[in-house]
Amino acid sequence: MADIRPFPCIRPSREKAASVAALPYDVYSRSEAKLKAAENPDSFLNIDRPETQFADDADMYSEQVYQKAHDLLWERVADGSFIRDEKRCYYVYELTMDGRTQTGITACASIDDYENQVIKKHENTRADKEADRIRHVDSCNAQTGPIFLAYRSNETVERIVTEAKKQEPLYDFVSEDGIRHRVFAIREDDRIQAVQDAFAAIGEIYIADGHHRAASAVKAGLRRRQLHPGYTGEEEFNYFLSVLFPHDQLLILDYNRVVKDLGGLSKQAFLEKAGQAFEIGQIPREGRRPQKKGNFTMYLDGQWYLCRIKPQDIPDDPVKSLDVSLLQDLLLEPVLGIHDPKTDSRIDFIGGIRGLDELERRVSADCAAAFAMYPTSISELFAVADAGLLMPPKSTWFEPKLRSGLFIHALD
Repeated sequence: MADIRPFPCIRPSREKAASVAALPYDVYSRSEAKLKAAENPDSFLNIDRPETQFADDADMYSEQVYQKAHDLLWERVADGSFIRDEKRCYYVYELTMDGRTQTGITACASIDDYENQVIKKHENTRADKEADRIRHVDSCNAQTGPIFLAYRSNETVERIVTEAKKQEPLYDFVSEDGIRHRVFAIREDDRIQAVQDAFAAIGEIYIADGHHRAASAVKAGLRRRQLHPGYTGEEEFNYFLSVLFPHDQLLILDYNRVVKDLGGLSKQAFLEKAGQAFEIGQIPREGRRPQKKGNFTMYLDGQWYLCRIKPQDIPDDPVKSLDVSLLQDLLLEPVLGIHDPKTDSRIDFIGGIRGLDELERRVSADCAAAFAMYPTSISELFAVADAGLLMPPKSTWFEPKLRSGLFIHALD
């Protein structure tokens, strides 16, 4: 059973919400983050990426950088830019992008559920990225970026969310990328209990996006347990900030690949080898987007190709049967010699939000070929996680992205 709890939220004032809300810290390079932070002093990016407050050559992992994050956060609480709800509530977070809406419950999830795999992951994490966020959490004494969780849709939760959305929203604004954000509070004790009971009955929860934030929040909580040997399990550090969405509302975009060279092969030799792995045929540019699982398209020397994975090559395995796995196992590794896509500099990954024009641009600029993938489905993600396995890197791209700064979970 999943322990999904209401919490006393720290959040921006109504007047500040739109200017505070920021994309996740890890979507920006250091230079991009500094530019964005300078453009908007209210942006939560100033807190999420505190190195933006220092010279470009400053050590972004120094103690004074993390201390700056702490100071900026609690100064905003002190001056009223952020308010602290005393009552433990759930918050309904609705995002509308391109006419489609997804609505989640903002809450706190249990670090024990993560440890016991009630909350399931599908990606590995890197120790260096974890270390950064652990220090950020410890320094701020708060979790500032929610983890994007998914669950199999539930009628009780859906009904209560629908009722909550009939109230006046706490926030209602459109961000600069055109996404509408609305937030509502669930304050009634009976509804809070009903939501908590519903999640307890659901059983499995899945990390959709934010594996590093989740791992960091859990490790920061476990560290505090060591520092407080008499802990009861009820302390705030036993829980981490999350937004939980029903599976049938989620949009996963394609996560595409570009390669820098053809491994010493000529165009014709490469096409011949690719033709041994897949059924390949030229297609017009207007047909460049793959239409179903088992198909991907390739852009090479100004021409698009449709590549069909042969049914007999699709194994009965939740990871190896993924299209991104088959591309890797049948072409990128044996033909191009790209053995580890996590570390090989000859491959790059382009999120579907960038569009297929970006693939063409990269091939004309600095790459030899591009591969447009059919999106991984949420059912495939669930199957991999349920099997206790991990997806290849860059298998899923979720949109829209959750904003940081709208919900903050203090650890005391």
